[in-house]
This record gives sequence, C-alpha cells and structure tokens, in this order.
Amino acid sequence: MTASIKLGFVPTRRSVFSAPDAIKYRNLTADRLRELGIDFVDIDDINDEGLLFSDDHVAPIAEKFQKAKVDGIILAHCNFGTEYLCARLAKRLGLPVLLWGPLDERPLPNGVRLRDTQCGLFATGKVLRRFKVPFTYLTNCRLSDPIFERGIRDFMAVCNVVRVCRNVRILQMGPRPFDFWTTMCNEGELLEKYNIQLSPVPLSEVSSEVRRVLAAHEANEELALLRERTNILMPEDKVETVAALAKAMKNLIAKYGCQAGAIQCWTALQDEIGILPCAANSILNDMGIPIVCETDIHGAFTALMAEAAVMNSSRSFFADWTVRHPDNPNGELLQHCGPWPMSIAKDKPDLTCPIAFKDPGALSAEAKPADKLTLLRFDGDNGEYSLLLGNARSVEGPKILGTYMWVEVENIKRLEYKIVTGPYIHHCVGVYGDVVPVIYEACKYLGIRPDLYDPIEDQVQAYLYGE
Repeated sequence: MTASIKLGFVPTRRSVFSAPDAIKYRNLTADRLRELGIDFVDIDDINDEGLLFSDDHVAPIAEKFQKAKVDGIILAHCNFGTEYLCARLAKRLGLPVLLWGPLDERPLPNGVRLRDTQCGLFATGKVLRRFKVPFTYLTNCRLSDPIFERGIRDFMAVCNVVRVCRNVRILQMGPRPFDFWTTMCNEGELLEKYNIQLSPVPLSEVSSEVRRVLAAHEANEELALLRERTNILMPEDKVETVAALAKAMKNLIAKYGCQAGAIQCWTALQDEIGILPCAANSILNDMGIPIVCETDIHGAFTALMAEAAVMNSSRSFFADWTVRHPDNPNGELLQHCGPWPMSIAKDKPDLTCPIAFKDPGALSAEAKPADKLTLLRFDGDNGEYSLLLGNARSVEGPKILGTYMWVEVENIKRLEYKIVTGPYIHHCVGVYGDVVPVIYEACKYLGIRPDLYDPIEDQVQAYLYGE
C-alpha cells in the first residue's frame, strides 16, 4: 500500500506588503494542493487571514500540527513572509520543511510591487540556517508550473523517508555468522546517532516459534502462496517449514514492534529447522517487511530507506555485489541465495536449494528488467556513517542460480573503489526507479552523509532546485 503523508500548510506574509494579495495567494495555493489530492492541515482557523505573521500564531499552529501528526510543513511565502516566525515554528516542530513561494507578477503601472516573494525566500533561508533548521527549497514558481507538483510530491517522499528512518526498530534474529565480520555493527552508536533500535532474539526463539506454528497449522496462507507462486523442487515437509518460518518471523516482528528484520541465515538455523530462510524472507519482503540476510543490520535499515523513498509502492531487493559481467565492461552481478520478493521475478521462481548449500529453502529466479534502478548502502565504521548511492540499469547476462540481476553502471571501477575503500561492504539494496534525489535530500534531515558513486551531485541538486 502506498504511504500516506500529511503536510502542515503554513502560508505567511509580512505587514509592509499587500495583505489582500497574500490572502489571495494563500487561497490559490490551498486550492491547488486540494486539486493535486495533497492531504494537508490548514491554519485558516488560527486567525481571520489564515496566515502566519505574528508571534502569537506560532504556538497554536505548532499545537494543531502536533495534534494532527503532520509529517512535514510547507512554508508558503504569499508575500515577503515573516522569516523569523517561520524559523521559530520550524525549530519547534523538528519536521522536514519545504520553503517555497509563488512567482511575483508584473509590478503595477505606478511601479509598486505587491509581494516581493523571492526576496522573502532569501531571508527565510538565511534565518533557518541560523536556527540550524534543515530545509528543502522548491524554486520560486507558479502554481500551474509542473515543477510545483513535482516538488511537492518529491517532498512528500522525503517526509516518508524521514518518518520511517527516525523511528526504526529492527528484529535481530541471532548474532552475525562467525565468518561475516563485515556485517558487525555498533548497536550503541546506531541508537545514539540515528535512533535505530535493535530487538535481539536468539535463533532458538525463532525455531521454537516455527515449531509452534507448524503444530498449530497457522501458516496455511504462506503455504498456499508458495504452492501458487513457485515451482516446488524440494520435499513437501520442508515447504511447510518454509511457510512456518515466514509466519514465525512475521509474528516476532509484530511481538517486538519492529519494521524489519535481519537473520543469521546460516549455519545454525539449518541445524535447528533444516532449511535456509531465503524463501521465507522473500514472503515477508513481498509484504513490505524487509528481512535481510547474514544479520546485516545496516542492510535492513537501508531497505527501509529504499522502500520509504518509493512511498512503499514497490519492493526492494537485498543483494551482493558479486562478480564483474563477463562481456560488459561496466557490468556487475547483483545476486543473493534466494530472498528477493517474488513480485520482482521475471518468471515463476523455483523453490529449491541455493548455491553452496545442501539444505533447501531458497528461490531461484532472474529479476524483471529495469531501465532505471536506485542502488544504495548505509554503512559505517570508526564512528562515521554514510550512504552509498547511485543509479544502474539491468542488462542481459548469463543464467545464475539464486535470485539475480545483471546491471550496468556508469563506471564500475569507480564504484568498486568506493566499496573496497569503505565504509561499505559487498551488500546493497536495490529498488526500481530513480529516487536518488529523494534519498539525497532525506539524508539532510537524518544527519547521514550521502556518497554518490557517480559524480552527479550537481545534477541531483539541479533537479531538486527545479531544472
């Protein structure tokens, strides 16, 4: 289901410019937001004008928005605006801020200018910086300009990323596999820096819940899904265990109030229940509950960020950067044992044994092709964190076991260098579409340094400011 975002609409004016024209543009902007189907909370009950222009307005606006649980605010400068009041309100709320104002019309024949909106935007930008309030700027434009709608919708996606990533709880199912030193994480730093909370449970609790689900026959829905949407190439009793594991993980996610999970997928789990968890992960991934492999906490956070950026309208996939393409000089294999969502498979996946393991429980399928992908990886070490980010497209390549996609990037050597020199590892998350500008902008609010693996920062910023 696509995410729903609610915005706080804050039209503002300054007394030395035309109040009637500010009211006019306040109403025109509200009408345009309704026309676009934007869910917003107005301040038309705060005063007769429905505008922010006095310090007396700040507290009741903040109280109203907090009660309505808005996800971000639009500081709409309907004339010059009152920059310090905008900053006081934004600081108080601590939400993403969109700074915008409608383009001024031609001055009157006598030389009078009615609004001076652009000048006010310059002032508010400076004062927001003084207050250390991060903000998103939408260029001074007309309400009918396509960039207005694009900017509003992109800002809503930014708000969704911020809302999701500021309140993360991840179910950690077992410690990292012994051999995977790459997926170690600092639980204390993640909590202190980003409010990423972990809910650690031992694998014995997971396997105990699997056995309970099996005995109670509670995984009928998951079992039916596997039979309908996969080619089953493994023993029937193991198929039931895959379904039970999916149900068990879903139950534990709910029990501990989590939004995503990371599981120690080998080798202790196979001793406990005799399967790989890949296909069970796939089921939850298709439900919009990211479950990643090898207890990769940073990977689970990355998946939540990716899905929030596309407004939860499509599913992400957790992958290894694996090997270079045998023919394409900038090609690379994105692959994993078999946890990708079934919904992104090009053809009906096989439910079978993965490469390098004798136990069953993984999917094998090539992913659907894509002209544009966003690939990302949140990671850190030595107290510093960043987000590797960029685009790719799918290309043809040899058949591979597991879930996979061959991709092409602009410069594989440059990307390879960034991954090797860190702080990144061989894991990434992919999502269909180009949400690089949205994630880049969301990093501003989350305190994460965006690290573009192609030199496209100027293009990303140009997109954000309206080119």
